[in-house]
Amino acid sequence: MGFNRGPQEPVPEAETAIWRCTNDSCSGWMRDAFSFDSHPTCPLCHSEMKKETKMLPVID
Repeated sequence: MGFNRGPQEPVPEAETAIWRCTNDSCSGWMRDAFSFDSHPTCPLCHSEMKKETKMLPVID
């Protein structure tokens, strides 16, 4: 049985810079480090994006 493996280590989180879609009906966002443009457009709805911060798991 693999569902009872004991306590898991907590995933470390950090405040991370992201780009969030400005369209209210779209929930698109991406990490700033994963963007190729200096001011990207939303890959889902092609609207403008604005820079914000969000608590996300740390990626090495």
